[in-house]
This record gives sequence, C-alpha cells and structure tokens, in this order.
Amino acid sequence: MISVDSKIQLRMMGKRLREARLARNEPQARFAARIGVSVPTLRKLEQGDPNVAVGAFVEALWVLDRLDDLDAVLAPGKSLFDRMDRMENNSSAARQRASKRRKS
Repeated sequence: MISVDSKIQLRMMGKRLREARLARNEPQARFAARIGVSVPTLRKLEQGDPNVAVGAFVEALWVLDRLDDLDAVLAPGKSLFDRMDRMENNSSAARQRASKRRKS
C-alpha cells in the first residue's frame, strides 16, 4: 500500500513531466515511442500511477535532457558535525557584543 503523501508526490511529478513534454510541443505518441513505452503507459506516468516502472520515468527525464534532476533524489547528506563546526567558525569571527544601555 502506498501512502497518501507518496501518491501526491507521484501526481506532482507526473504533472511536471506532462508540462515538460507539452513545453517541447511533443505529442504523446512520439514521446512514448522515444522513451520506449506505450501511450497508455505514458498516460499513467503523467497521472502519477505508482505501478509504472521507475525506469520509464528515468528514460523520460533523459529524453527531456533533465536526467541531472535525479541527482537531488537521495543526495548524500551533509554531516551534522561538519555543519556545527562551520557554524561555530563562522559565528565566532562575526560575533559582536551589544552595546550597554544608557540609563536615562
């Protein structure tokens, strides 16, 4: 069973895929042939159907020259320790004390 959040994300990805195809003025039949799927499978991709093979989506990104977009998916995370070290180094150099309040 796929979660509701996953379904929403798949629908949004499918919508963006369709928008990218239409922006290139590419008919469904030609685009489907270029990515090696049938028109009904392309429709499922564009509707965010979770049963379509991920390879079809990757091939569509390749045809759209957007394969680099996959680099953001599960990209290596930054170490929290490295982040803390950078924050400490940056904050210690720029840190200043507030001036004392004057009594009136």
